[in-house]
Amino acid sequence: MEINSKIEKAKKGDQVAFTFLLDYFWNEVYSFMLKRTENETTAEDITIETFSKAFDRIASYNPEFQFNTWLIAIAKNVYIDLLRKKKTNLFIEITDTEDQQAYNIADTTPSAEDALIKEQNLSRLLLCIKELKPHYQEVIQLRYFQEMSYQEIADKINEPLSNVKVKLLRAKKLLAEIIERNR
Repeated sequence: MEINSKIEKAKKGDQVAFTFLLDYFWNEVYSFMLKRTENETTAEDITIETFSKAFDRIASYNPEFQFNTWLIAIAKNVYIDLLRKKKTNLFIEITDTEDQQAYNIADTTPSAEDALIKEQNLSRLLLCIKELKPHYQEVIQLRYFQEMSYQEIADKINEPLSNVKVKLLRAKKLLAEIIERNR
């Protein structure tokens, strides 16, 4: 079966396999948590944390059980931990100043026509980024506009490195869907 081969590849560190598993199981885990939390942001946060933990511990996955059952068990534990800690806001909002910095990117293209085209494309991209949820906007901004490393982002937003990787992967996927929809 394709899922089992992807799991085996993921155990060996194959990033394409991780992406496949994330895409394949995202909606199932997210929907499961949305029913329990009745809050999109919380469900998304738990789903990100679930995949982060799952990918960190994929070597311990027992193939005698369904992969989705394993993911749901991790999600339940993440949710229980969240309830115990009573964390209500895990993410930093992007400030107006930071948002304005994204618009003030220097344009070094040689011709006026090139500058205009680049500006229009950047404006379209920024509009698409604004359609993302704030915590996705933040990681996109830190990675691609401030050119921070994954570790620097993890330190800045006070989250584990694996969470940052999963969040960026998800943000890029959602941004690609938004860009495609707006063509």
